[in-house]
Amino acid sequence: SLKLLKLTLRRRWQSCRKKKEQLDLEIAQLEAEGYRVEELEHHIDKLHEYNDIKDIGQSLLGRIAALRGTTTRDLYSHFGLELDD
Repeated sequence: SLKLLKLTLRRRWQSCRKKKEQLDLEIAQLEAEGYRVEELEHHIDKLHEYNDIKDIGQSLLGRIAALRGTTTRDLYSHFGLELDD
C-alpha cells in the first residue's frame, strides 16, 4: 500500500541520513588527526587496486589447485604464503 511504501522510504531516508552523519563524523575525526580527504581518497583507491590484484591471485591459486588436484591451502605453504595474505 501507499502508506507502507511511504513508511519504508522514510525509514530508508532516516537510515541514510544517520549513516551520512556517522561518515561526516569519521571524516572530521580523521581531518583532526591531520589527514586530508584527498589523501584518504588516494589510499582508498590503492586499497581497491590491492584488493583487485589479490582477487586475481586467489583466482589463479584456485585454478592451479584444481589442476594439481590439491587445495589452495596447500599451495599457500608451497609458495611460502601466509593464510592471511
